[in-house]
Amino acid sequence: MQMQRVPMMLAVVFLLSTTLSKQEQVTYHISPRTTFTNPLDSILLTTPALASVAHQAEKYELQVIYTRIDRDATTRKPHFTQIDYHLNERAYFNPASLVKLPVALLSLEKLNRLRQQFPALNRNTIMATGAAGRCQTAVPFATNPDSDRVATMGNYIKRMLLVSDNQAYNRLYEFLGQQYLHERLTQLGYPNVRITRRFAPCDTAANRCTNPITFHHRNGSIIYRQAAACNAKPITFPLGRIAKGKAYLANGRIIRQPYDFTTANYLPLQAVTDILRTTLFPEITSSAARQYLFPSDYVFLRRYLSSTPNQSGFKPFATPEYFPAYKKYLFYGRHPQAKPDEGLHIYNIVGMSHGYLADCAYFSDESESIEFMLSAVIYVNNDGILNDGRYEYQTVGLPFLAELGKAIYAYEQNRPRP
Repeated sequence: MQMQRVPMMLAVVFLLSTTLSKQEQVTYHISPRTTFTNPLDSILLTTPALASVAHQAEKYELQVIYTRIDRDATTRKPHFTQIDYHLNERAYFNPASLVKLPVALLSLEKLNRLRQQFPALNRNTIMATGAAGRCQTAVPFATNPDSDRVATMGNYIKRMLLVSDNQAYNRLYEFLGQQYLHERLTQLGYPNVRITRRFAPCDTAANRCTNPITFHHRNGSIIYRQAAACNAKPITFPLGRIAKGKAYLANGRIIRQPYDFTTANYLPLQAVTDILRTTLFPEITSSAARQYLFPSDYVFLRRYLSSTPNQSGFKPFATPEYFPAYKKYLFYGRHPQAKPDEGLHIYNIVGMSHGYLADCAYFSDESESIEFMLSAVIYVNNDGILNDGRYEYQTVGLPFLAELGKAIYAYEQNRPRP
């Protein structure tokens, strides 16, 4: 999607947003040292619940992307105006579960391509995972009268999108394979994204190799067999060596040196925002940047990106443990007592790990004629020690994200539209 740079004047942005084609997007960057010439700058630096973090953006490694959406009155085509704060692709943060969105999309796409040769395959086909190497775990073929508890690609994606299930991610990472995953990301326009790890204590070499996988009819007969594979291509890391913090906890003791993220997953905030936008607005995405997905795939993805665990009807998550705001950081702050507004729909993916909190979301409230995108990442690790479990998620990070979502929503309620 082509980006255009424009002066940081709202009047100019409003004018341009009425004339841009559906393939274009206005983007401009904000320095915290400028005067308040845009809404995001003003909201972050003057809202009491946000200002203490925004004024210390370097300490909290804060990055924010706010995307206004305006539609043509007649055609309803969306136009996007992006405003960002401290956005920096080279400022590494641990994406944690944000990587589950591209893995879900590419898994569906790979399955669709296989269906051309094996028509019996679909996202409800039973999937079995073998083990052929170090750090590999198996999920044998099994049937179950409760279809929600069978190992299928569809159920794995539901688990990933509804509650960020790590084992489900591992199974689809293994289905894709490390080499295919990066080759396809490059083709889609994300050459610097790195998804190199399972969510498991596997070293770099073990993560290069993935399990054998089979898809089965319900009677156990095999529809498709995928052999175990190892990535023969060396993975490069665009940021070089990455070290964070002053110490980390390992095997019960403190190691007095920075934690090394060099070979960890890497997914910049702009990239995951773009991936979510292409998922929700495929019609405005160029064919080169669009996955090979069917309309039914988009309906499926939108449902589980927006549903709360209980709303989804997915029986494994119909328990109090998975409260409505379990995966909604922006606006609801993942508060166990939060009751989602019936009119507000949030389609999102989140990450929480090593002191980093991230949420990438699309907000839609038809009753208020509001829609916008909002992505943010914040680092809350006051003692500088990683892996010690002592992060300010509840006291700083989640309250900040909740207030940020509410502040942008309130601004959108009164924003003049072209």
